[in-house]
Amino acid sequence: MASTQSPAPAPPHVVVFPYMAQGHTLPLLDISKTLASRGLKLTIITTPSNAPFILSKISNHPSISLSIIPFPRVNDLPEGCENTVNLPSMSHLLPFLTATKRMKQTFENVLRTMFENGCPPICVISDFFLSWTLDSCYLFGIPRIVFHGMGVLPMLIIKTAFIHRQCIKASMYSEPIYLPDLKISFTLNKSDFPESIQRGDPDEPFLQIMEEVEEADKSSYGVLANSFDELEGEYVAALEAIFYYKAKIWCVGPALLYDQDGTHIQKENESGPYVKWLDRHVGSNGVLYVSFGTQAHLSNNQMEEIAFGLEMAGYPFIWAARSKEWDPPDDWTERVNGRGLVVRDWVEQRSILAHPAVVGFLSHCGWNSVLESLSMGVPLLAWPMDAEQPLNAKVVAWELGAGIQLFPQESVGEEKMMTVDRRVISDGVKELMVGDIGRKARERAQAIGKMARQAVKKGGSSDTKLDQLIQSLTNK
Repeated sequence: MASTQSPAPAPPHVVVFPYMAQGHTLPLLDISKTLASRGLKLTIITTPSNAPFILSKISNHPSISLSIIPFPRVNDLPEGCENTVNLPSMSHLLPFLTATKRMKQTFENVLRTMFENGCPPICVISDFFLSWTLDSCYLFGIPRIVFHGMGVLPMLIIKTAFIHRQCIKASMYSEPIYLPDLKISFTLNKSDFPESIQRGDPDEPFLQIMEEVEEADKSSYGVLANSFDELEGEYVAALEAIFYYKAKIWCVGPALLYDQDGTHIQKENESGPYVKWLDRHVGSNGVLYVSFGTQAHLSNNQMEEIAFGLEMAGYPFIWAARSKEWDPPDDWTERVNGRGLVVRDWVEQRSILAHPAVVGFLSHCGWNSVLESLSMGVPLLAWPMDAEQPLNAKVVAWELGAGIQLFPQESVGEEKMMTVDRRVISDGVKELMVGDIGRKARERAQAIGKMARQAVKKGGSSDTKLDQLIQSLTNK
């Protein structure tokens, strides 16, 4: 008589819902691939225009699938605008965020179908901007894990500042701000916080959205942080104390380093023309990489000052200049020919930072850029633009010692919003590339890079935290 075997149990199923912005999506895709490599089944929720990009990143992972739902059409957004990179300006951010709330019913229909098909998720990993997913998770009894694109310390500062926003509103730009029970190694100023906290206007629509975000965060099952214990572990307990229901903070980063080393990252785009250009500069004094992310909108005057500042500094540079309106000054391209490369198209930032020719990064200090740079042992020249970037810059320069602020620590008020002079840029580049502070920052960045790689290896702090997260969810 033939024996019968019970079918193998279905793998745990996780739903991932990224916010429609490249900087928010990329680390969640890294985490999704890591979870898939540990035997989990994943479904990523996205919209039609965002699907091709996500598919290009997960095509080698058969246990990851997409569920594509429509992005709502609203009058205040251009037709087909489904990602923040397509926003005409950041003034359209509020209607974009409001539009995402209209996806709630469709999202719940997807969850309902999963239950009906016998494949319920053990959790939903949702971007913090999609705070409304908490109600959907409550409806189906699913734990919500919130993903923040910030580091632990910047997140702790932001959340503490949000609680005390009225005090910050009443503060002068010239005076330091001290937040209760927050011990940090640098001075905070009013200009370090997002504008909504600075203004503290309870009737401001964006602040109301952030209030919804804060309440949903506190009520979630836990938080995924793209960081690692050796970098920010001392601040985890203070951040957990802000949340309800004994929520946990899982530091599982740097997500980009799982199952690949710097050589792998570099080879992802080794045929790109800028990589061949970098190859020719190996063994030189080193190349400065310049990029301000996908959201920063710099004026033509500021772009010109950057161009002249890079020329004056005299070091090789590769500049990801995404402005569509700016053209280089007359004869500038000829003067920097061979020493400078301006790239207008999308670049694979990780492959550039992993290249042995690159020894410095002039950056807006988004957290993804900070982690990517430090993971490769590259120090930063920090030029924050908005959001939590001023805090990231201070963490890099003053807490970690792995970079230099283009603005001095005591810079306050709206000074950073003025056009930055080419001499300031040139002096900052020179200090980063060959100055004593730059040398110390490079040594510190290289030490952090080693710790980051160790954290994601088998038995490392982030590898262990990821196992603990999976065990916690499957047991629940």
